[in-house]
Amino acid sequence: MTETTERSTSTPATVDSFKDEFLRQLRYEQGVELGTASRDDLFQALARTVRNYMVDNWLTTVETQKAAGSKVVAYLSAEYLMGPQLDNALLSTGLTDVADTALSSLGLSLDDIRATEVEPGLGNGGLGRLAACFIDSLATKNIPAIGYGIRYEYGIFRQTFVDGRQVEQPDSWLSNGTPWEIPHTDQAVEVAFGGHTEQAIDQTGRSVTRWVPGETVLAVPYNYMVPGYGTANVNTLRLWSAKATNAFNLHIFNSGDYESAVRAQTVAENISKVLYPEDSTPQGKELRLKQQYFFVAASIKDFLRTLPEGFDLKKLPERIVFQLNDTHPVIGVPELMRILVDERGLAWEDAWDITRRSFNYTCHTLLPEALEVWSVDLLGRLLPRHLEIIYRINEQFLAGIRATYPGDELRVRRMSIIQEQPERAVRMAFLATVGSTKVNGVAALHSDLLRDKVLDDFSAYWPDKFTNVTNGITPRRFVQLSNPSLANLIDDTIGTGWLNDLERLKELEPYAEDASFRKAFREVKQANKDRFVSLLAQRDGIELSSDALFDVMVKRLHEYKRQMLKLLHVVTIYDRVLKGEIKAADLTPRVVVFGAKAAPGYKMAKEIIFLINSVAKVVNNAPELEGRLRVAFPANYNVTLAEKLIPAADLSEQISLAGKEASGTGNMKFALNGALTIGTLDGANVEIHELVGGENFFLFGMTEPEVQSLSDAGYHPTSFYEGNASLRGAIDLISSGIFSGGDRTAFEFVISDLLYKDRFMVLADYQTYIEAQERVEVAYADQESWSRKAILNVARTGFFTSDRSIQDYLDRIWHAPAFPVTK
Repeated sequence: MTETTERSTSTPATVDSFKDEFLRQLRYEQGVELGTASRDDLFQALARTVRNYMVDNWLTTVETQKAAGSKVVAYLSAEYLMGPQLDNALLSTGLTDVADTALSSLGLSLDDIRATEVEPGLGNGGLGRLAACFIDSLATKNIPAIGYGIRYEYGIFRQTFVDGRQVEQPDSWLSNGTPWEIPHTDQAVEVAFGGHTEQAIDQTGRSVTRWVPGETVLAVPYNYMVPGYGTANVNTLRLWSAKATNAFNLHIFNSGDYESAVRAQTVAENISKVLYPEDSTPQGKELRLKQQYFFVAASIKDFLRTLPEGFDLKKLPERIVFQLNDTHPVIGVPELMRILVDERGLAWEDAWDITRRSFNYTCHTLLPEALEVWSVDLLGRLLPRHLEIIYRINEQFLAGIRATYPGDELRVRRMSIIQEQPERAVRMAFLATVGSTKVNGVAALHSDLLRDKVLDDFSAYWPDKFTNVTNGITPRRFVQLSNPSLANLIDDTIGTGWLNDLERLKELEPYAEDASFRKAFREVKQANKDRFVSLLAQRDGIELSSDALFDVMVKRLHEYKRQMLKLLHVVTIYDRVLKGEIKAADLTPRVVVFGAKAAPGYKMAKEIIFLINSVAKVVNNAPELEGRLRVAFPANYNVTLAEKLIPAADLSEQISLAGKEASGTGNMKFALNGALTIGTLDGANVEIHELVGGENFFLFGMTEPEVQSLSDAGYHPTSFYEGNASLRGAIDLISSGIFSGGDRTAFEFVISDLLYKDRFMVLADYQTYIEAQERVEVAYADQESWSRKAILNVARTGFFTSDRSIQDYLDRIWHAPAFPVTK
């Protein structure tokens, strides 16, 4: 796809001007000449060159939006899984060809330099990637918006494998700095913790509550530019880094106590060290709550100080909408109340009306354990004033419940923001629901279950509060940048312009019947497989054949996502070959790729990773399989790897237990890149299945009502083990010690859980999954038919653009008008 050089640059770039700026960056910012520059010098200079072409439009965007007093969407998210920034910046500015030509004239390769970029460690999984897609679409649709989060120094962790087991290493992504951020230390704000509250009389003689903090830290903002595509609009992602207010005590240092001299700095900076610190300890729980309050408090203060002097705070909902991306930022509800009541002097009723109209809540889970709760003891110690405010919010809310449902104290207990057992704690999802105008799920099924099961009491009380916004992904990164060959084929077939109007992919449908187009489509897929195989050999030393069905399961390692079901399929194939039930020569060559990180304290997830790697080691070297089944588990799966793997995939594994996945976005990325889905009717799979057609989707497993029925009747996983010879053979093979050097106890923790608990019903869905995989084998043998199905998946999934998701938010929740910036 050829991009113009005028897309979002205020000054059109020429090859010569770009080259001059690049050389200037090398000399004056990196302090080197071209001949002595390292690869990192070259990357830093190139990135800053591209960044500088965005700055004018960024400053213009900020100033014009502020001057116009336009309504702003503030997206509050604990993570942003941004991925590499260089290519996205080049695409948005239209500088790709200019940069390539300019660098070539200097004897440099754009491909070599881009490979140097280190991915920002600012996110982990789907939640963070969704946030990144959303801020991209907000900018592209000219919506005044700012993303708020934390500038994690070490991200979540860099995953390594040692003897097949996950070992976490620090993700030192900032070791060489990053050219994409612009610090603004002069705009730091103080954030307080601890202390106590006291009653006081203000200047008007009114009795007020005053919070006397025990400690304060500085929140220092770092800005990232978020360019829109096809527009001059450049929005802002503002991330906060924690610093001590008094970082260094010279008197203590001079006394010789060097560690104590910097203790305040260490304690403060821990807040922004890592994403999702291990919270199995009291200290970890406290750090997580500190993180959440830290970035939310800083963000609310940051926006309020941009308001003009004398601004009527009763009009705040007309100027800002705070979108809570899951429960992590929900402490913002009592924080805004504290500011309005305690600091700005508003009456409680006015402050509550402003607050609830300023916040909206997106719930991303159906798992009860994922709905955050914070103990009253911890909240009272860390945020005493906020706990008082939460109590009053709850008291007022429950008074309304009692008035509506007199005598129904059981309902009152169910709906109370404060839970009483097993410990007194604040239910953050309940607080978010009470304190927001709208609550949305992220797929049609998820929103239905959220309304009818998870928050059913609240939806009965406020039926108009609940809505759905199905998630989406940005096609700029996950088609154009990750799969340029497919993007070029689409351009040549239906013309350009579809990146901002993804429903135009429907124009590809007739070409599914065109043999020459199917051939070109297969050539694109094969080239992407070759590219991925080459990358994996270089990156991980994993040798694969590209002449195979690429069967891919990449997502966070969690039991409900059911990586164990996929692994049982692999073991079943091996077991059948060993028993002579099938011949290796009759197998469709298959490469099974896993990619997943397990939370450091999640024992079962880490044991499953160990089992996958143990199976892979044996299967990949089994002479009986004749190399026709391979398992690859590259460590540290991230956006950089995803951009190469997703376009290479033939089969997308979306196999969570029905009713457990909120939406998923990987399922959308794979379908848009021409992979067929094997999946349950869960999350956005439901909508994918409806859109692409059942004949182009490998459906298996129980529906959500069937899952509930089996659970209600009493689920006994051993009955499935005893009644299914194939399943029994796979589990017995794992237990035999064949994958553990003869140690029959190595995987007992996993196998015992499957046989006697199996909370996510892997064994119940096993048989229909195996049958679906048999249908996959038959379908893949007919490449013309498979290509037709894959093309229809691409053509029919334009609905899943994040541009559409953002439009749904605008129409159903935010009501914030677009505000295009003029060059």
